Amino acid sequence: MEIGRTNFNYTFCPLAQSSNHQPSRIFSLSSYHQPPLLSTLLHPLTLRFTSPPPPQISGFSSRVRIKMSQAGEGKDETKPAMSPYEEAMEALSSLITKRSRADKSNKGDKFELLFDYIKMLELEEPIKKMKVIHVAGTKGKGSTCVFTESILRNCGFRTGLFTSPHLIDVRERFRLDGMDICEEKFLAYFWWCFDRFKERTSDEVPMPTYFRFLALLAFKIFAAEQVDVAILEVGLGGKYDATNVVENPVVCGVSSLGYDHMEILGNTLGQIAGEKAGIFKRGVPAFTVPQPDEAMLVLEEKASELDVHLEVAAPLDANMLSGLHLGLEGEHQYINAGLAIALCSTWLQRTGHVEINYLKEMTNLPEQFVKGLATAALQGRAQIVPDQLIESESSGDLVFYFDGAHSPESMDVCAKWFSLAIQGDYKQHNSYGSNRGHNELGASHDSVEMGHHEASKKSSTQFLLFNCMSVRDPQLLLPRLMRACANHGVHFQKALFVPNVSVYYKVGTSMPTDTQVDLSWQLTLQRIWENLVHGEKGNDVKNTDQIYEEVTDDAEKGARSCENSKVFPSLPIAINWLRDTVRKNRSGRYQVLVTGSLHLVGDVLKLVKK
Repeated sequence: MEIGRTNFNYTFCPLAQSSNHQPSRIFSLSSYHQPPLLSTLLHPLTLRFTSPPPPQISGFSSRVRIKMSQAGEGKDETKPAMSPYEEAMEALSSLITKRSRADKSNKGDKFELLFDYIKMLELEEPIKKMKVIHVAGTKGKGSTCVFTESILRNCGFRTGLFTSPHLIDVRERFRLDGMDICEEKFLAYFWWCFDRFKERTSDEVPMPTYFRFLALLAFKIFAAEQVDVAILEVGLGGKYDATNVVENPVVCGVSSLGYDHMEILGNTLGQIAGEKAGIFKRGVPAFTVPQPDEAMLVLEEKASELDVHLEVAAPLDANMLSGLHLGLEGEHQYINAGLAIALCSTWLQRTGHVEINYLKEMTNLPEQFVKGLATAALQGRAQIVPDQLIESESSGDLVFYFDGAHSPESMDVCAKWFSLAIQGDYKQHNSYGSNRGHNELGASHDSVEMGHHEASKKSSTQFLLFNCMSVRDPQLLLPRLMRACANHGVHFQKALFVPNVSVYYKVGTSMPTDTQVDLSWQLTLQRIWENLVHGEKGNDVKNTDQIYEEVTDDAEKGARSCENSKVFPSLPIAINWLRDTVRKNRSGRYQVLVTGSLHLVGDVLKLVKK
């Protein structure tokens, strides 16, 4: 019997009854597929499943609501009817509020309200029974969760994964068995939760805010779908995060810590670490990765207070992958993979699926672990996507390099990855692995590598496409990125600064048309970049107001151009400018690094996918 891509021998155990009086299912790894070392240690590895097969949704329907105009207002006949999914996005958008710290200064943000919401959805018992892996961190927590989910899915478990943010579609946040939840199921669970909140909330307990609603929706989905394991990525911080309502997770993890969201989490690494350690629960084991001393000291103090056994997971040794490569690109992913292995091993032991922590003494990983690490996939992190329109026209070579780096430390990592990738060295570099799967556009990394080989004789030009949130300090981000790239011999011909589409639009997939956008932030980024470039060249820093070029090209209408940069009023105009540049020089090779914001990465992917 094939379950979760792993073959098992199936045997009913009629004497083993779960709490809901349904028979347990015991699966033993087939000796044909079982790694020799795993067989030696476990004789054989036996995985016990107590949940029944995943149910089909019944009693739900994807309903189209007829929106009635408010009293005294007429129906707008000019508006096209919304699809059921668009209507759900409209309702979800109504929950978006300005992010603020969850403390007593804001009634709607009181952490305790989450437990009222859980009661409204009747999720108290389902959450208590959920076998949760909870992961916080500044960098790499999403990648760690993806590795963890992929490993356990390849071990045959039914998995639920909740991550944030989404890049293109909100359904990306909810994965069942490695796949985004389908639209039909999403709508069914969405309206079930939304309507119940509408009926039961009040002035004292208002509607949950955007992220809290999504986290609660994840709990509802995972409970109803009866997943064997729920992997939860913290949205922001840890202590007051909506995912932290889980009172007894199986194991917790903290990925690499750094400076981010300081306006909420604190200005020192110690303060940030204290917020992240808020997911620790008394007596529940936790793992972290090598951290700066200031952060590690706080993690250890918090762990000691709660009698938490905190262990540092070593980065994965590439030699343990049996000649394969990690599914996620980048040297830093070996740190995240090491943390994921520790989380999975402990989860298997503490849930009774193995008797010992068998990974501690291993020199090779079990086949299921290797396959899980090699097939893990996550959009927007070290992702390479050729432009589909330019490829279809056979009019040149335009490739986008996506990485959602948005902290000073991650800028260094992003720059190193990009520099190696554009030189075609990433597939030879012994710490890097090619993603052998296909990305969302259907272009495999093998085809990208072939494209690198075919284009190796072309002259190459690098552009930077950048934006970041105004709460982040571009004086920290842009210098780190520029200097790290320069250290690897990469210099951008121009930096392009654009507003994020998603900042100005509700949740959904529509792109802007003629919206007026304030570009003052992008012009600030441009001034910083121009000053950096002139400083690198040893020139006097100029006032960028004095060096704007005259713009005459219609495609650049509204753009503000400097010697080394451009500000575009919208992302589609910037993409069109890049495509026109390629068409004018078909013998050239153009490589665009998209970074600074995961929202920007998602917005560009929407356009490139068209």
